[in-house]
Amino acid sequence: MSPFLITRTLPEEATDAALRADVLRGFTRTPKTLPPKWFYDKHGSELFEKITELPEYYPARAERELLIARSADIAAATGARTLIELGSGSSEKTRHLLDAMPDLDTYVPVDVSESALTQAGHALVGQRPGLNVHALIADFTAGLAQPGTPGPRLVAFLGGTIGNLLPSERATLLSSIRSLLSPNDSLLLGTDLVKDERVLLAAYDDAAGVTAAFNKNVLSVVNRALGADFDLDAFDHVARWDAANEWIEMRLRSRTVQTVKIPALDLAVDFAVGEEIRTEVSAKFREQGVRCELALSGLGLTRWWTAGRLYGLALARPTAPSAGLGSYASRWPSANGGSS
Repeated sequence: MSPFLITRTLPEEATDAALRADVLRGFTRTPKTLPPKWFYDKHGSELFEKITELPEYYPARAERELLIARSADIAAATGARTLIELGSGSSEKTRHLLDAMPDLDTYVPVDVSESALTQAGHALVGQRPGLNVHALIADFTAGLAQPGTPGPRLVAFLGGTIGNLLPSERATLLSSIRSLLSPNDSLLLGTDLVKDERVLLAAYDDAAGVTAAFNKNVLSVVNRALGADFDLDAFDHVARWDAANEWIEMRLRSRTVQTVKIPALDLAVDFAVGEEIRTEVSAKFREQGVRCELALSGLGLTRWWTAGRLYGLALARPTAPSAGLGSYASRWPSANGGSS
C-alpha cells in the first residue's frame, strides 16, 4: 500500500481561538457578520452534501461535468506529478482528476478537518497503488506552505470557494498561491459564473429549505462552542443578489427584538427586529474578471472551460511576480471589474 502521511500545520487550539475572534469581531460591528467557514461542523457538512444534490443547486453538477469532460486535457496541459488541493474535504470531486493522471506521484489534500482528510486519505491509498498521499491539516486562508514534492505541481482550488472571499482576500490568497508555484506549475480554479438572478437565488434559497437549515446551523456551532443561547427559530434565512458587486449574500434576519448571551466571550448581543447577520458572500465571475484577478497576482490564464453559462474552470500559470495588494486595491475596486 502507498504511504499516507498527515501533517498538522494548524494547532489544535487554533480553531477555537479563531471562532472566538470571529464571533467577537463579527458581533460587535455593524452590520454583524460571521465567516462562512463556520458552517462546516459535522451536521453542516452533511447539510451541504444534501444541498449539492438539490435540483436548484447547479454548481456541484456543473463542476463535476466539467471535470469529467476536461480532466484529460488538464492532465495533458500541466504534466503534473503532484496535485495539491485546497479545501479538499472528502476529495470526491478530485477523483476525476486523479483518474486522468496515471503518472501522478503525490496528492496533497489540504483542509481544516482532520477526520475528512483521514477518511479520504485511507480510501485513496487503498484504491490507487503507487500514489503517495500527504495530507495537511491547515487553514489555507491564513498562509500557505507545502511539503517537498516532485514537479510539475498543480494546485486545485475547486467548488467555487474562491467566491466566498472578498476581493482583497482573493488577491491575498492568489498571491500566496503564486508564491508557491515554479514556472512549470499550474493553478486550476473553479468559478461560479454570473447568470440570471432567478437561477442564482433559487440555488441559495431552495424550496425544500435545506439551505435555510444550513445557514441557521452556524448559530448552533456558536451555541455549542461558546455556550451561546441563539434560538434558531428566531431568525429567518435570507438570500439576496447584489448586482453591483455581482455576488450572492446569505444572511440571518432577526424576527424579534432579542438579546443573545455568549458566556465564553462575556458578551451580550442585541438584535433589533429585521437586523441581519451576513454569513456568506458568494461572488460570481466573468472570464475577463478572472483573467484580471489572476494577472494582478502574477498568473496568466492559459485555458478556460465552461459548462454553458453556469460554471467555469480556469487553468493558469505563473507569468511574473505578484502585483501585490496595493496594486490590487487601486486597480480592482469591484468584485469583477464590471460587465463584460
